Amino acid sequence: MADWLAKVPQAARDYVEGRRLDEVECVVPDIAGVARGKAMPASKFARQESFYLPNSIFLQTITGHWADNPQGAFTEPDMICVPDFSATTASPWTHDWTLQVIHDAYDQQGNPVTAAPRNVLKRVVGLYEAEGWRPIVAPEMEFFLVARNIDPNQPIEPPMGRSGRRAAAKQAYSVSAVDEYGKVIDDIYDFAEAQGFEIDGILQEGGAGQVEINLAHGDPVHLADQIFFFKRMIREAALRHDCFATFMAKPIEGEPGSAMHIHHSVLSATDGSNIFSDEQGRETPGFQHFIAGMQNHLPAAIALLAPYVNSYRRYVPDFAAPINLEWGRDNRTTGLRVPISSPEARRLENRLAGMDCNPYLGLAASLACGWLGLKDKLAPRSECLGDAYMSEDELPTNLGDALDLMRESEAMREVLGSGFVDVYQSVKRDEYKEFLQVISPWEREHLLLNV
Repeated sequence: MADWLAKVPQAARDYVEGRRLDEVECVVPDIAGVARGKAMPASKFARQESFYLPNSIFLQTITGHWADNPQGAFTEPDMICVPDFSATTASPWTHDWTLQVIHDAYDQQGNPVTAAPRNVLKRVVGLYEAEGWRPIVAPEMEFFLVARNIDPNQPIEPPMGRSGRRAAAKQAYSVSAVDEYGKVIDDIYDFAEAQGFEIDGILQEGGAGQVEINLAHGDPVHLADQIFFFKRMIREAALRHDCFATFMAKPIEGEPGSAMHIHHSVLSATDGSNIFSDEQGRETPGFQHFIAGMQNHLPAAIALLAPYVNSYRRYVPDFAAPINLEWGRDNRTTGLRVPISSPEARRLENRLAGMDCNPYLGLAASLACGWLGLKDKLAPRSECLGDAYMSEDELPTNLGDALDLMRESEAMREVLGSGFVDVYQSVKRDEYKEFLQVISPWEREHLLLNV
């Protein structure tokens, strides 16, 4: 066994035990959460400590274009990409024996690249650690299995189930509905086991072919790595069975959208106690401050939780997506929900993030809002005891407005890094500009002959 393999998680060692490791995929998550990097023979990987990628990968838009560099000339200097061996896992769908290793990006002076999403999340976690706190998150991942769609002009359809009928909507929590595409779920379980990931549960959501996977709580960077790996793994499992997996926020007209609900708690680094509960098990002022931070700063962070024009199609009434900043106990109509729990597990659920967000940036943005509330000792509004869907809209309704709020927020620049905010703005405004050049079928149907 190569020396470096002694540094990787046990599941990765078990995967290659007694086999010849053929290839290593060296990956860096970009702004969209896409894996950028290179694959190389395992023998070559064992002989090097890093590799190089141009820093322009963080200026690439989802369409493949490059946004303007807000930090100077577009010279594309190389970054030094250093493996984090703790973020190593199998690629069990490949034909040969392959491992994936996430790398961190540094400039040539050895400083973390500010535009790298994984570095942004580490920066926010570091703010908690500086206060003697340890943030804990538990993400819920919603996604759709859909029929193959090779023509973007055609609407997305639900997948064909084993019964020979297309998956039906309005079957939330139905075990039979999940069984319709059970072979895909079986592969997801098998792949997850090979990768050493702990699935807390799989269930049918309200949309046709919509599935939710819950992950066990843990360290934010570790959980973001898991979501990053999971997205690729789920897509591969679906392709094996002649369908697609999509993490779009709103892929099917008339169906619910897909969220990435984020549960948060904060532990004392000294004794591991939950700072949201006191010794008598009651809510602490810190818990209220955390909620208030979300209420005050989430509007400026929405561009990270809803990063595409499609994301805002999820924020509509009557589709099980909160469009408010109210908070409540065990109230799923609120954007900020306090689930039923023991005092040790007291937590706040942010229900606003879409599954299309970059997991590193989604977790960083949500944690940033809570940290600002804790630091500034903010007070939340009164608890919402009724139907929060009836509340006034408090969120930006399109990507352009969300980017404006983010750009103008000194708090977001302070916590996430001004350099990152500038790069993110450049990439997202380029994408938004491209979208505005596309004429939709709705416009042709209703405007062509009527205006």
